[in-house]
Amino acid sequence: MSTRDLYTHGPGDPLWKVPSTGQARFTWEYDEGRERLLALYQKGKDKQWDGQRRIDWDLEVDPYDPLGTPDEALSIHGTRYWDRMSGAERAEFRRHAASWQFSQFLHGEQGAMVCAARIVESAPDLDAKFYSATQTMDEARHAEVYGRFLHEKVGMLYPVNDNLQSLLGDTLRDSRWDMPYLGMQVLIEGLALAAFGMIRDTTDKPLPQQILAYVMQDEARHVAFGRMALRDYYRQLSDAELREREEFVIEGCYLMRDRLKGAEVLENFGIPAAEADALSEQSEYLQLFRRLLFSRIVPCVRDIGLWGERLQRAYVDMGVFEMGDQNLDLLMAQDEEIAEKLDAERFAAEEAARTREVEEAVADGAAGD
Repeated sequence: MSTRDLYTHGPGDPLWKVPSTGQARFTWEYDEGRERLLALYQKGKDKQWDGQRRIDWDLEVDPYDPLGTPDEALSIHGTRYWDRMSGAERAEFRRHAASWQFSQFLHGEQGAMVCAARIVESAPDLDAKFYSATQTMDEARHAEVYGRFLHEKVGMLYPVNDNLQSLLGDTLRDSRWDMPYLGMQVLIEGLALAAFGMIRDTTDKPLPQQILAYVMQDEARHVAFGRMALRDYYRQLSDAELREREEFVIEGCYLMRDRLKGAEVLENFGIPAAEADALSEQSEYLQLFRRLLFSRIVPCVRDIGLWGERLQRAYVDMGVFEMGDQNLDLLMAQDEEIAEKLDAERFAAEEAARTREVEEAVADGAAGD
């Protein structure tokens, strides 16, 4: 079945064309490179994985509760709309909410793939080009697995959210070579990491947990790459140039915060747009969710050297300023450990099952003798 047939409503033109500007940069220096960035490149090569094989696609998923997260996470939970719904209607709402969330993940991963390819083209240093090439493959794999989950397990997709599309467009249209780093590696990837982590840690469904844990293992490297490259570059910029980038971050953060309301889902259930927006704003769970989603962005922005007064005031206004003290290295080490532990548990269980099969076959043979 075509993806177009699975959209809740038509996404419009099947192709979104973004005019890009800037220069493709070649370097003839093939020997020098930053040791820590080349080490990250080596790790990127070592950690490549196959989405067809590493993920157990035979696991069953209930399309009407694909994530198994608490109903309190739904923006209409506890409202008159939720109270009036039948069990079947609530199940359908869960399906739509999961579809909307994973659809934005899917569209974001395609955007990340395009941005990573853009970094290969425009970054002036070969070590950055090398790593971005591995990231381009990572993002292709992520789009593959999110797309497969939505097609095969949920059977429904939502078009790209307007605010996400706007930020992607702004990132790609900017001619400055560092902007794909800033827009994608810091803002979109940072927010995605926090969103993935919240679902990974609350779902009771093994398939989405596998997908999210393995994707997060890759994303931790991507954010580390953005931090390294931008921290080095931003030390060289003037105050005026830093302020321009801080303005981009401020606008992007407000866009991302507003993106997270999921009002499209509520509108599909007949709730007027203004009320849908208000319900999302009033949900205590979603207020906390939106704040926690900046747990990866704020410390990263501070770490790369964008911490002017206006940016700090914007984070105070959003209620996320204190997240600048988060330990990013610890968070990303935990992402690595969770993925490795999940692998160890899965493959230990599979090995035990194979051992039992052999023992049963031997026992059957002995009984026959």
